[in-house]
Amino acid sequence: MGSVNLSYLEAAHFYLFGEVKFLHLLLLLMALDIVTGIFKALKNGNLWSRKSLFGYARKLLILVVIILANVVDQILGLNGAVTYATVLFYIANEGLSIIENLAAVGVLVPPGLADRLNSINEDSKSVTQEIKEEFSDKERR
Repeated sequence: MGSVNLSYLEAAHFYLFGEVKFLHLLLLLMALDIVTGIFKALKNGNLWSRKSLFGYARKLLILVVIILANVVDQILGLNGAVTYATVLFYIANEGLSIIENLAAVGVLVPPGLADRLNSINEDSKSVTQEIKEEFSDKERR
C-alpha cells in the first residue's frame, strides 16, 4: 500500500513540476529564507506580524507560479525553458532575501552587496510611493 501512495505522489510531482531543474535548491533556499526571516523578526520583535504570514503565503504562491510555468512549457512544447527560467529567477530572489535578512540581523555582508541591497530597497520604496500617489490621485478626480 505504501508504494502505491508513493507512485501517486511521484506522478503528481511529475505532472505539476515536470523535470524542473534546481527545484530542490529553490526549496532549500526558501527554507533558509524562512529561518533567516525568523531571526530577523525575533531581532525586530515582530515574529507574529502580518508581514511574516504574508511571506509564508508568498512561498506557496511561488510554487504555484512554477506549476503554471511548467504547464505553459508542456502546452507549448518548450522542453522546460520557461520553468527553468522561472526557477532561476526565484533562486536569485531567495538568495537576495537571505542576504538581506542576514544583514538585518548583523551578519557581515560584503560591502558591494550591501550597497546593492540598500539601493534595491530604496528603489522599491520609491516605486511603492509612486503607486500610492497614482492611486490616491485617481481617487481625487
